[in-house]
Amino acid sequence: MKRVIFSALHTINDHTELREIKQVSGGSINNSYYIETAKSNYFLKHHPFPPNNFFKQEANGLELIRKTDSICVPDVYAYSDRKAESYLLMEWAEGSKSKNTEVILGEKLAAMHQVQSTYHGFPEDTYIGLLHQPNGEFSNWLSYYRDQRLFKQMVLGVSKNKIQGNRRRQLEKLLNHLDKWIPSNVPASMLHGDLWGGNWMIGAGGIPYLIDPSILYGDRHFEIAFTELFGGFSQRFYDSYNAAFPLHNNYAELKPLYQLFYLLVHLNLFGEVYGQQVDRILEYYVGD
Repeated sequence: MKRVIFSALHTINDHTELREIKQVSGGSINNSYYIETAKSNYFLKHHPFPPNNFFKQEANGLELIRKTDSICVPDVYAYSDRKAESYLLMEWAEGSKSKNTEVILGEKLAAMHQVQSTYHGFPEDTYIGLLHQPNGEFSNWLSYYRDQRLFKQMVLGVSKNKIQGNRRRQLEKLLNHLDKWIPSNVPASMLHGDLWGGNWMIGAGGIPYLIDPSILYGDRHFEIAFTELFGGFSQRFYDSYNAAFPLHNNYAELKPLYQLFYLLVHLNLFGEVYGQQVDRILEYYVGD
């Protein structure tokens, strides 16, 4: 591991004394490290065998968010997707939550969602976790969400024998009638794309930062629905977001359909523990 760390530091011309290397928590996909040199402190993520362009896409996503000038992200110093030597080297951000942290998070996320594109989707393929996420530029949200999100996860689940029988029939029925619920013509907001409670953090002064994006442009309600799936966001966050950029009246009806994508991802990654939640959503919308 030291070879990877020295390679990363050499890339950014930090040849000063290496004072500390400490493994820290950073999710289930990568190994994460705190690095202290005489010059600065860093956060490094390492994966021994990442998919193609894995850290490149993460670095690009963080840079796109940074350019919106809406919400903070860590500075990226260097990355590599070379097998066995892959890493993402970023600034070390650390702080304590203040009473306004989640208020700021709601306001800033709303500001990011007001940055919009002329297309839905994304011009390059990305990743959701370690799963390949096919994208493309689509003229409407319904087509992108149906064809590139739900359908692609169904195909993967069928290949892994996790979507079969009645579950497959119901999902196919849902896809055939998805236009009853999912809008076509909605603004294409910039979305983080993987915004669960573990993908935001607190920096100096209690300022919230977004991390680990899976960028796309699409219906912002898709993003908010995922924040509600596994928790990690307070009511103050939602109140602040709604004050800045109110959710549409039909959000409650859309929410389970947007959460379905992330549940299918988790079903394909982690197995049947997420199967009942998938089945309940399918039963609610299409029945037998």
